[in-house]
Amino acid sequence: MKNMAASEHSAVRRIDPRRPAILTPAGLRRIVLGSSEGERLAAGRGASHQAAAKAVRSAGPFQTCIVVATHAERGALTDGARQALAAAAILASPHTEVVVAVLGPCQDDLAALGADRALVLDGYDAGRYAPAASVAWLHQLHAALKPAHWLLADEAADGQLGRRFAIVSGLDLACGVAELGADSLRVPASTHDDWLRPHAPVMLLARNVASTRLPFVGLGQREAAPPLPALQEPGVEDLGSQPGDPQTLALEEADFILAAGNGVADVPLFQTLAREMGAAVGASRVAVDDGRFTRAQQVGATGKTVTASGYMALGISGAVQHLQGIKDCRHVIAVNTDASAPIVRRADLTVVEDSAVLMQELLALVRAIKDASGGDAQPSAKVFP
Repeated sequence: MKNMAASEHSAVRRIDPRRPAILTPAGLRRIVLGSSEGERLAAGRGASHQAAAKAVRSAGPFQTCIVVATHAERGALTDGARQALAAAAILASPHTEVVVAVLGPCQDDLAALGADRALVLDGYDAGRYAPAASVAWLHQLHAALKPAHWLLADEAADGQLGRRFAIVSGLDLACGVAELGADSLRVPASTHDDWLRPHAPVMLLARNVASTRLPFVGLGQREAAPPLPALQEPGVEDLGSQPGDPQTLALEEADFILAAGNGVADVPLFQTLAREMGAAVGASRVAVDDGRFTRAQQVGATGKTVTASGYMALGISGAVQHLQGIKDCRHVIAVNTDASAPIVRRADLTVVEDSAVLMQELLALVRAIKDASGGDAQPSAKVFP
């Protein structure tokens, strides 16, 4: 009887009630659209096995479409745009086409992200101030495609574009969408409460609304996008763009951060490397408490939460508070002598090496690149596409 009872108990599948949700900074649990298992488990399980081929979500024919609009950054979509595209693919019925309209060249595998059709404006100049022309471009697409919904990431240029487009076109707008369902959505009403409302024609999605680990792929057909209308902003003189000084830039705004931990003893060498690489300087709490860096440079739950495209951690073991501060960074490189340090599980690339040795070699490499290009190279833009 004891063996039979044990067998019956072992046959019952254990379900983690936390698996489809994330915990927000406000302490609220959010259901992640399209997530079927815990994100931490999904990242660690079966990583060494080759991914199985995924089926196409729908081959059509399509009767309507959902359009995701976004700006490309150095040839790639932002994490917010990827999540918006995944949300569109999850919401789409078999008769709904998922179209992504990209301002700027994009080398991403858009089919793997759920797109059936991609309209990529390769000739878009990201340095030009042209919000009216971008809105007019979306109007052209709106008239031609007649989409059921527009989805954009509620961040930076995408969020501004979505708001301008909705206001100028007179379409209903939902901002800061924290949770998206099949027929309804949730938007924040206060720090503790949400509003539940139907879908809007234009929806701006907050981070982590949808999982990008899709069980299917889109058709991924690329077409030439219509050109950007030649419109001038009234009363605005475009003087071009000028890169800011990473040493004075707020960490929350930095695109590339070089961070030091307790394993960095040669602070002058570290500061020199950061200047040569054009990186903002961050630090762990231990390094800040030790007096080697200022409190404004501290990264983590008790410091700054950063969203950099590239984050290189030198001599940082990866306490949970620090990992919380870099959870939204796109690429994380860890340099540590301990291959089992907690930050290794978060890093996209780990270099098991003494930080001082690596800094010397990296500094020589960066200077060689600059000398070969006449001193105008931007290594951070090359390293983190």
